[in-house]
Amino acid sequence: MVTTEMKRNGWREQGGGGTRSQKWGEDPYQDQVGTMSPAIALAFLPLVVTLLVRYRHHFRLLVHTVLLRSLRDYLSGLRIEERAFSYVLTHALPGDPSQILTTLDHWSSHCEYLSHMGPVKGQILIRMVEEKAPACVLELGTYCGYSTLLIARALPPGSRLLTVERDPRTAVVAEKLIRLAGFDERTVELIVGSSEEVIPRLRTQYQLSRADLVLLAHRPRCYLRDLQLLEAHALLPAGATVLADHVLFPGAPRFLQYAKSCGRYRCRIHHTGLPDFPAIKDGIAQLTYAGPG
Repeated sequence: MVTTEMKRNGWREQGGGGTRSQKWGEDPYQDQVGTMSPAIALAFLPLVVTLLVRYRHHFRLLVHTVLLRSLRDYLSGLRIEERAFSYVLTHALPGDPSQILTTLDHWSSHCEYLSHMGPVKGQILIRMVEEKAPACVLELGTYCGYSTLLIARALPPGSRLLTVERDPRTAVVAEKLIRLAGFDERTVELIVGSSEEVIPRLRTQYQLSRADLVLLAHRPRCYLRDLQLLEAHALLPAGATVLADHVLFPGAPRFLQYAKSCGRYRCRIHHTGLPDFPAIKDGIAQLTYAGPG
């Protein structure tokens, strides 16, 4: 006899014979779920394969910039910028910025992906500097010093470059690279600190009254904030050029929307790919400031 309590705990009678059809504590849906799981997995397999094929370049980038880099950082005790600088010391001539830049490109392509600006975007930057011939350039985001050397090499005589890097350890490497290339503090001054804190002090502490050319190369999510800070502190003269890297990947949509809609900038996008990952589309925004309006 199967009591009501026993039925609630997983027992039931079958037919008239009173045999047990289910063991004590069994889930009545367990067999169905076990049968359905492979079917569900097979249903999602085409979607997974499609995503892997479509975003295979992004997956490779993730492996290089996160997994492999973290492993090498752990094994060597050095950051990638420090390893790259050691490579430059043994493969480039001091005082030759062109060879140092080429050596960094070779390191990124053949040793470890450096996440630097690269030669294709670098040509856009060089062209802007040569066309603008700025008296003073402001760079936000020094990183390893690659773009800093590009700018410094193209500056007209007597011009000045202020470059800002928030990470002290990265700034040490960049400082060594800049001096190794032959640029002194009168030409290139490196400021350690966050852009949000440095920009309000540029006029009083660093005697920067205006920046004819600005390169935004730090964090895309900070571009809009820092552009508005430059406007608020009257550091952009009419006709100033603002270049912003990585506006398409990882992207700076709010920055681009503001630049296009506020009425104070003419905006152009130079479409490129990432260095060593040309299939991943990116771009440099070129803004021309018309004045406060």
